[in-house]
Amino acid sequence: MLVAAAVCPHPPLIVPGLAGEASPELEPLRLACVAAVRSLAAARPDTLITVGGADATRSYAGDAAGGLAPWGGDVRVGSGPPVLPLSLTIGRWLLDLAGAGVPAAHQAVASDASSGECARLGRALAARGERVALLVMGDGSARLTVKSPGYLHPAAAGYDRALVRALGGADAGALAALDPAEAEELWVAGRAAFQVLAGAAGDRRMTGEALYDEAPYGVGYLVASWSQA
Repeated sequence: MLVAAAVCPHPPLIVPGLAGEASPELEPLRLACVAAVRSLAAARPDTLITVGGADATRSYAGDAAGGLAPWGGDVRVGSGPPVLPLSLTIGRWLLDLAGAGVPAAHQAVASDASSGECARLGRALAARGERVALLVMGDGSARLTVKSPGYLHPAAAGYDRALVRALGGADAGALAALDPAEAEELWVAGRAAFQVLAGAAGDRRMTGEALYDEAPYGVGYLVASWSQA
């Protein structure tokens, strides 16, 4: 049963070693992520799982390793071969940064998974313990400005505002209703992970709080914390 969740973005630049001179301007984002991750401990979960988008749906052991060499940084988390995708690598890095320990598992969800597939996966994750906490990794739209990776799209700002309302208000219904095709058009990397969260929450009443909502590089970075109502 889901008792808590933290939602964080997964840009490689959140790691100081990759951000270079831009590191100080991302410190508020790092602090918000650490606060969200640490809030999971307050729920006293018996199972902690990270969730993030990837090329395919796959589960990894909690001690699985990840690396940021493809993004230009000699940064590793965990020991062994770096097998985690970017979203889960940053999730594991945030857990280490917050001192939250090793999760029970890392769950990748295919970025093009249907809403129904995401909901079923979320329900399965929520059933893995009596008190389950999820660290959900996902970015908002990457089409918010002319300097965004996907250039400016007129619908992107409104979409991200709706995401902030849903994540900050713990509105699982609104997340479940996200249109995969629209999310793909707006380059919303977190859509599938957000819908896994919605499936895990189901009809449980949760309380949400938005901790961060900025787009420093034209990509929506959203941080939120969910707890039992």
